[in-house]
Amino acid sequence: MKLFKHFLLAASLITGIAPLAQAAEQKLVTIGFQKGSGLLALLKAQGTLEKSLSATQQQVRWIEFPAGPQMLEALNTGSIDFGSTGAPPPVFGQAAGIDLLYVGAEPAPVHSEAIFVPKDSPLRDVKQLKGKKVAFQKGSGSHFLLLVALQKVGLTIHDITPIYLAPAEARAAFVSGKIDAWVVWDPYFASAQQAYQVRVLADYEGLPLANGFYLASRKFAGQSPQLLSAVLGQIRQTGAWANSHPKEIAALVGPLTGLPPDIVAIWQGRSRYGAIPVSSDIVANQQRVADLFYQQKLIPKPVTVAGNVWVWKPAQP
Repeated sequence: MKLFKHFLLAASLITGIAPLAQAAEQKLVTIGFQKGSGLLALLKAQGTLEKSLSATQQQVRWIEFPAGPQMLEALNTGSIDFGSTGAPPPVFGQAAGIDLLYVGAEPAPVHSEAIFVPKDSPLRDVKQLKGKKVAFQKGSGSHFLLLVALQKVGLTIHDITPIYLAPAEARAAFVSGKIDAWVVWDPYFASAQQAYQVRVLADYEGLPLANGFYLASRKFAGQSPQLLSAVLGQIRQTGAWANSHPKEIAALVGPLTGLPPDIVAIWQGRSRYGAIPVSSDIVANQQRVADLFYQQKLIPKPVTVAGNVWVWKPAQP
């Protein structure tokens, strides 16, 4: 099925987790991240994870990806052990046979992702997207935002012309007028707002929210549970610091992206950082995301989220 050309097929999913008793913790963890985006990029820039693991002689290797779906391809092939994405990529990954685990969750975005059109576009609301060309990264958080925004006005993905593009290619198409609308996350969204004075048709305000997730391979979680807990614990600490130090974060993120300070300020002003265990409520919400993709025939089979959760028990502060 064409929808899954970006995902490599793997073995069938196995329900539950089978940790290896008394297995030695691996000495290298390979982490996927998106440049300048999210807590993992901040963690890499600060070097705090390496410092926190130095006493155990465990090493960290970082690999950059343009978006979540590409990151999960790498998780599937064993190129990375751990990464973070929005809600849809793991759903698509599960449907394609990728044996992943939900190991932590992030706060759901509200204003940091949007559907928007050029400032001189005649389109004024989501309902007017019917029959129009809309660009977004397939299987990303933007894909879900578009689905629920269309659903609210009585449309489905089949009522528009989807143009599946990664952010860099979508930006070029937007500027050249080859698409009618673009759906994307920060910092691409903030950059487009500043550069083109775009008109926002919808963000997650008033729509069902979807958490971001930290994901790991089953092998990594089984062989190195203490290392996985340590990684998540450092992410949680960095998130708490980031939420209370927006100016410092903006100063750190700017050089990573090459973006002007005003764009970084907009982006960071609406970012929400954190890492929490995957609760039953979060599982239920993610299951609703998965069910919507299946109902609209965007994945070939239903997937079950609950069987792919690793229970993280954070150390008490």
